[in-house]
Amino acid sequence: MQPATAVAFPNIAFIKYWGNRSEALRLPSNGSISMNLDGLYTRTTVSFDPDLNNDTLILNGRRSTGPAFRRVSQHLDRVRGLAGISTCAQVISSNNFPTGAGLASSASAFAALSLAGTAAAGLVLSERQLSRLARQGSGSACRSIPGGFVEWRAGEDDEDSYAYSIAPPSHWRLVDCIAITSQRHKPTGSTEGHALAGTSPLQHARLMQAPQRLAICRQAILERDFDKLADMIELDSNMMHAVMMTSSPRVLYWEPTTLAVMQAVRAWRADGLPAAYTIDAGPNVHVICPEVNAPQVIEKLEEIPGVRQVLSARPGGPARLVD
Repeated sequence: MQPATAVAFPNIAFIKYWGNRSEALRLPSNGSISMNLDGLYTRTTVSFDPDLNNDTLILNGRRSTGPAFRRVSQHLDRVRGLAGISTCAQVISSNNFPTGAGLASSASAFAALSLAGTAAAGLVLSERQLSRLARQGSGSACRSIPGGFVEWRAGEDDEDSYAYSIAPPSHWRLVDCIAITSQRHKPTGSTEGHALAGTSPLQHARLMQAPQRLAICRQAILERDFDKLADMIELDSNMMHAVMMTSSPRVLYWEPTTLAVMQAVRAWRADGLPAAYTIDAGPNVHVICPEVNAPQVIEKLEEIPGVRQVLSARPGGPARLVD
């Protein structure tokens, strides 16, 4: 078995995934739609070594022995099960963007780990099979396997819950301008948050309306209708965070700067600048806009007090093996 290295991009969900029907298999309570983020990436190398007595994880240059390591080792067990091997592995992984701050680092991490791990184990999986495997490590990771604009089918079971491209990266020249308000590791991780979703009295209403929001968002992407997209992604983001804020215990990711960016973006759009916000499980704000407007949006974001940095990303491709 030869080492293998894969690169995968995080994604920003336009229609959010929050809550599972099965925690073990990470079968989502509703379908979701996202865009991969080119320029931000996780690079992961997996080496199965018969001389190792245990798995090892080097994450961003430091050896990891905590929860992150345990999740990686459990995912390697899934790969080993598929390959029919028991060999331990060394995993070396790094991100070029903040980890654990609501930028979908687990999505790109488990997409890259799934591809590199199966390749190192001598397996060749289809995109659908890889998406299903990545989903079990981190739900949103299934969306980082295909490229461009991606839809994740909620499905009925493990076999038919997977992600696929609804449009390639070149379909729509959008830019995600990411306002970094905090680089701290979020106190409540997404895995813990998903488990709380059902305790919110608002989750049922959110799920009942999800198919309609999916259809509108899908149509907006295919027709490149920015106004329709903007209205839907802000509504869906607000609904997910309302569920978080009303779960038991409460989960509040927003910080004062988060709200300041949200209010500013709405004011800009009212004044004719096409921009829309969406926020994953963290305080940082993703501001989506047409590529032609990105320089102006970035400049305006940098002027907001409390915004530490602005990253930008265009639609990204699929997870891929690299030399």
